Amino acid sequence: MRGLLARRMKLHLLGAFVVSVGCAAVFKFAVAEPRKRAYADFYRNYDPMRDFEAMKEAGVLESAPRC
Repeated sequence: MRGLLARRMKLHLLGAFVVSVGCAAVFKFAVAEPRKRAYADFYRNYDPMRDFEAMKEAGVLESAPRC
């Protein structure tokens, strides 16, 4: 029984480190990278004036008069 806590602690610390690095990698490649690609694709073809005109015609912008 002598040194049981120290031996188990090493194993648990190593396991916790491996699991945390694995979770970080899964989050990066499953969530963060697709999100970055989606934002890049959206803003590659985004026309702010077209969006402004659409909101103005819908009456969302009260300060911009509709023509």
